[in-house]
Amino acid sequence: QLQLVESGGGSVQAGGSLRLSCKTSSYVYSLAWFRQAPGKEREGVAVIYTRTGSTRYADFVKGRFTISQDSALSTKYLQMNNVKPEDSAIYICAAASEYRGPWDDAGSVEYWAQGTQVTVSS
Repeated sequence: QLQLVESGGGSVQAGGSLRLSCKTSSYVYSLAWFRQAPGKEREGVAVIYTRTGSTRYADFVKGRFTISQDSALSTKYLQMNNVKPEDSAIYICAAASEYRGPWDDAGSVEYWAQGTQVTVSS
């Protein structure tokens, strides 16, 4: 059973930066971050495809967030810059062992981490 261990998050002022990490216990085809704010649906933020390193972003984070991976391909990072109050949510890393559908569709996910709270104050 694949394990995802997520870390990072916390509180930051608008315009600041945070970095989330997600360590996988074995190889994954893709790893994405989703987020969910109170009263809102879970939405895809960014994804990285392990073998190629290619990435995709939701429009609302393009130019501000960067997803990456370490040289061992086992830890993925979400660098969040110029954060806004509307970025406040629980961020959850999620993985798939193979292609299962659009990356930003929660139904395409096989494994979920526990999630971490990100709070951005104005």
